[in-house]
Amino acid sequence: ISFIALFISVCAGAFLLPYCLFALLCGVPLFLMETVIGQCMQEGSATCWTKLCPLAQGTGFSIIMIQLYSRLYTIALAWALLYLIYCFRDPLPWATCSNPWNTVDSGNLTVNWTSDKSSVSEFWERGVLSMSRGIEELGTVQWELLLCLLASWVACYFCIWKGVRSTGKVVYFTALFPYVMLAILLVRGLTLPGAMQGVIYYLYPDPYRLADLQVWLEACTQVLFSYGVASGTLITLGSYNKVKNNCYRDSLWLCALNSCTSFVAGFAVFSSLGFMAHEQAMPIDKVVQSGPGLAFIAFPQAIAMMPLPQLWAACFFIMLFLLGLDTVFAGLETLTSSVIDMFPGQMRRPWRREIFLIFFCSFCFIIQISLTTQGGVYLFQLLDYYGANGACILFVCLVECVAVGWAFGADRICDMVEDMTGQRPWHIFKLCWRYIIPLICMACFICSFLDYQPLTSGGGYAYPDWAYRLGWVIALSSVVPVPIGAVVKIYLTEGTLRQVRVPKHPV
Repeated sequence: ISFIALFISVCAGAFLLPYCLFALLCGVPLFLMETVIGQCMQEGSATCWTKLCPLAQGTGFSIIMIQLYSRLYTIALAWALLYLIYCFRDPLPWATCSNPWNTVDSGNLTVNWTSDKSSVSEFWERGVLSMSRGIEELGTVQWELLLCLLASWVACYFCIWKGVRSTGKVVYFTALFPYVMLAILLVRGLTLPGAMQGVIYYLYPDPYRLADLQVWLEACTQVLFSYGVASGTLITLGSYNKVKNNCYRDSLWLCALNSCTSFVAGFAVFSSLGFMAHEQAMPIDKVVQSGPGLAFIAFPQAIAMMPLPQLWAACFFIMLFLLGLDTVFAGLETLTSSVIDMFPGQMRRPWRREIFLIFFCSFCFIIQISLTTQGGVYLFQLLDYYGANGACILFVCLVECVAVGWAFGADRICDMVEDMTGQRPWHIFKLCWRYIIPLICMACFICSFLDYQPLTSGGGYAYPDWAYRLGWVIALSSVVPVPIGAVVKIYLTEGTLRQVRVPKHPV
């Protein structure tokens, strides 16, 4: 969804070239590097950096902070689950304007295209979120949303409570079933009238947009997000592999599958949006929306115009929920493994993992109750914009590549791959780890600050000054563990700086 939303925000086809370029130069090498580290070290992201490069030991704590802020995306599971429940109503509640939350300005999807507010927009803003006027007014808890959030956390807990034994079984369904749903939606979308209009909009490149720095910056950060790098997840999942597993082959195939899935999903979404534009007799760029509005406004609006809308809506939101569940419990496993690796004596005992997960999931649920209030969506946008943002991910990627490519040694990483798989990585990977990725990440990191725009919400709402200050504190909390960790290591370790950066117990 985020891939497609960025396609929309940067004028569709202009996004493909920079996305593919950054996927090859940054995404694939980083994916391989983190998987190799996890498989060789057999440890999670919190402790492996001490063995690789003691000066970069703070990287693990930066990753933990990013993962903690990423837990907020569980609320998106609650949104998807609530929509899924509403899918079994006839007619769909967002297709009509006769509901208690509708205002006199709204119009039915099947009747009126000229109203100030569509019924699907009012369902999202007033029916699901009951949005207040700003973050200053959190308001009351939305009980339907709260129960869906609770159900989402319960599902996450039971997906990983037994570690790999439970996750390995669940992931066969949560990872594969969305492909069935995607195939159904793809066939349905491409057979709709007006679908080709959406496909052309999806693929047609606007060469003038390639001169826009924001297009390249968004493409780089999207690659890092979609490949899951700098989040600790790849290191953690790699640590569960057998030491002789062919991680080199697996990494290349998984990266190709990731990008191809995003690309194919674009056809499913844009063909449906083309149908909506055809039905409304409007240009397609007037009906598409980026951000959460794509998943919870634009696409549901397109589905509501199809024959058998309940069926297609259920397929879409089941797919959305399962994809989100995969992401959330993978991050939760990363955090749990980090705690176990940091406190092995206390945590590697019977039932300690299960008890810890109960308390941690309960803590996250209690904290996220604020996201189910009337002003919760403003808080969500603030945490999303500053907490697990692209600049923090870029910084962690930069530190990882400097630590691995220079301090630990890119040649040693290649040796590790050869020892485990019998294949030596292409020379381009070593160049990427040492030169290309650090330069790209540093350039994008600097540009993200030069191009910084304060967060605003839909309708022109500007956040208060205290919210921006809070946002910067949140952003810095994901960055400062790296320099603090380096300073502490230098202070506590005798010897020269060169001796400090070398692991005490070489890998």
